[in-house]
Amino acid sequence: MKTRHPEYQYLDLLKDILKNGSEKELFFTPEVREQYLNKGEDIPFIKSVFGRMIRFDLQKGFPLLTTKKVFSRGIIVELLWFLSGSTNIKYLVDNNVHIWDEWAYKAYHKHCLKKNLEEVSQKDFITRIKESNENSKFVKKWADLKMVYGKMWRKWPASDGRKIDQLAWVIDGLRSKPYRKSYVVSAWNPDFIYAMASPGNATEVPPFCHTTFQFATGKTKEGKDKLNLALYQRSADSFLGVPFNIASYALLLEMVAQVVGMEPGEFVHFFGDVHIYSNHMQQVKEQISRVPKPFPQLILNPKIKEIDDFKFEDIKIEHYVSHGPIKADIANIGGFEKTDVKKFRK
Repeated sequence: MKTRHPEYQYLDLLKDILKNGSEKELFFTPEVREQYLNKGEDIPFIKSVFGRMIRFDLQKGFPLLTTKKVFSRGIIVELLWFLSGSTNIKYLVDNNVHIWDEWAYKAYHKHCLKKNLEEVSQKDFITRIKESNENSKFVKKWADLKMVYGKMWRKWPASDGRKIDQLAWVIDGLRSKPYRKSYVVSAWNPDFIYAMASPGNATEVPPFCHTTFQFATGKTKEGKDKLNLALYQRSADSFLGVPFNIASYALLLEMVAQVVGMEPGEFVHFFGDVHIYSNHMQQVKEQISRVPKPFPQLILNPKIKEIDDFKFEDIKIEHYVSHGPIKADIANIGGFEKTDVKKFRK
């Protein structure tokens, strides 16, 4: 009996949303809404379902989706940025990865409007970041998102002033006590989320979408130790974001498995609100009409034994054959307006 290609889980999820999803409004800050209106575009909404799950066995190939070409270089660069613990997008910009540009620009654009400064296009804003020194005042202030996954993974701000490296704790535990069930990394930190945030911590970046992930060990059929990873994602842009998320966390699983001396097992992806944007509908219909191709292979430099030693050249994806790319605009959601936050700080 022929095994069904694992990518159909993702395509079935898209079909599920199209068939069963509920339409919901999105929150955009006033200046972002104005940008849509000035371009003569409708304000996007979403069609969403709640509570879904897909899973991929990494022994059967690396789950880089094939029904559209996925930006694998961007996935690798972004994950290395997360692992560094940085919150400043200059590293991404310098490597021509622009998936976080909108949120840095949103804060700067809002500042220009508030101060009646000359407006600068997003393109010119990013060019200035790229051409400026990383230690310049402009880069330090406006390229810094403050709240990004890597900071919470590697530099969680503790109440006593310490910076907690959650991922290092997980790796140390997997090496010494591999069968414990507590190897969880959390990115959900209310102290950086809109109205709950401490003064100066609120940002234009939406609250963490992939909120929590957990490593758990098991055994292969041959009796070798294997490492599994489960992600809970509270909010998932199924067309643009989810293919990226699947490959990123599968890559993280492979990297951690190598440094703790285990075989990579399953990546399990749990969703809260998983949705399609209204301006992605035609692209989604195009993608679900395509037939998946065999998954590629991930090759890691076997000499790397510590998570912080991985560099871009240590990670290679081979035999990736896909259908052509399908372009779609990202929706610059999130941000905040003036809110009475005192009631949340008791």
